[in-house]
Amino acid sequence: MRAEVSVVALELFAERGFDSTTVDDIARAAGMSRTSFFRYFPTKEDVVLGHLDELGRSMARTLADRPVDEDPWETLRLGCRAAYENAPRQALSLGRMLRDTPSLKARQQEKQARWQDLFIPEIATRLGLSDDPRDPRPRALVAAGLACLDAAFQAWTAADGAVGMEVLVDRAFAVVAPRRG
Repeated sequence: MRAEVSVVALELFAERGFDSTTVDDIARAAGMSRTSFFRYFPTKEDVVLGHLDELGRSMARTLADRPVDEDPWETLRLGCRAAYENAPRQALSLGRMLRDTPSLKARQQEKQARWQDLFIPEIATRLGLSDDPRDPRPRALVAAGLACLDAAFQAWTAADGAVGMEVLVDRAFAVVAPRRG
């Protein structure tokens, strides 16, 4: 049912725009009540961004599956690349909506902030550190990696998908590569 409602909502967003489409519009078009809509989605933004929770968990599994002796920055780069390999063309619609809709962008950033908590323990271990909230290093590295991923996604959207996400992730990570020593 969630997938069906998402399809209906995305069609309405494409036709009318995100801000001009109400929850009542979506519920009506999906043949459900407003109350039923909120059983499936906490907010209108979650119709578009609901997949990000699973994407974050998937990325955390990818990080954990990388070789334990791999450089933490490399682990983050390859984890971000894997998340968006073969990014579907409909992700371009999402990128455009994020660019044009501040409430969606804010919700996306909120969800990505939760990814940090998923990734930090793995990166702390790779740095040879405990997951101590008083140590900023694992959090800083993860935050920088996610900022690179966001920059790559924005560039991918701006290029209308003409350049692969893998290339853009690599470019973003290369320019922010931590200096050792």
